[in-house]
Amino acid sequence: MKNLIAVAAVLMAVSAAPVVYAQAVVGQPAPAFQATDVNGKPVQLSDFAGKHVVLEWFNPGCPFVQKHYNSGNMPATQKAALAKGAVWISINSDAREPGDKKAATTFPNWLKDNGALPTAVILDGAGTIGKAYGARATPHMFVIDPTGKLVYAGAIDSKPSTNPDDIQTATNYVGQALNESMAGKAVSKPRSQVYGCSIHYGWGNAVKNLLRPAG
Repeated sequence: MKNLIAVAAVLMAVSAAPVVYAQAVVGQPAPAFQATDVNGKPVQLSDFAGKHVVLEWFNPGCPFVQKHYNSGNMPATQKAALAKGAVWISINSDAREPGDKKAATTFPNWLKDNGALPTAVILDGAGTIGKAYGARATPHMFVIDPTGKLVYAGAIDSKPSTNPDDIQTATNYVGQALNESMAGKAVSKPRSQVYGCSIHYGWGNAVKNLLRPAG
């Protein structure tokens, strides 16, 4: 009974307090990270020094993500980036238990079925990378230049909707940022308001420790 009361108290505190994570800052060095991709290959940001890197937070079940994949917009943006020598890393930071292997198969297959072939797919179930960047939604996009500096953070484009018809008249902020940065120009729109589905980070150790059986 005492344990249940403690859990309830923690949950009330969590829901009442705003969730605050680190925030990657445009114009500053992008947060370093190292992880293992879905193929078991080590991936770290420093591996791609000297190249532009796009980080894409995605979730196959999100209508906003589906808008950009079902229409072909996200795969086309990715293909154009890769053709210019950029690196594209797709990340999912929704909480999951360690050892959960289902997403490691279904997520890459979903990307491939929708015409995407990112450089790496990372399942950031602990939320380490997502929290370091302050990723809040799917899709949330970040562009890093060859010096390791963050030059863009925000939405994929200028039309915050789930309607694919809006893509034709939207400004693709990621494509624009890459083109400008690769041309040696300052990014004209370095930040934008992200839109999409909230990333579901875990409860954290406060609740997990209370729920862990005693003894």
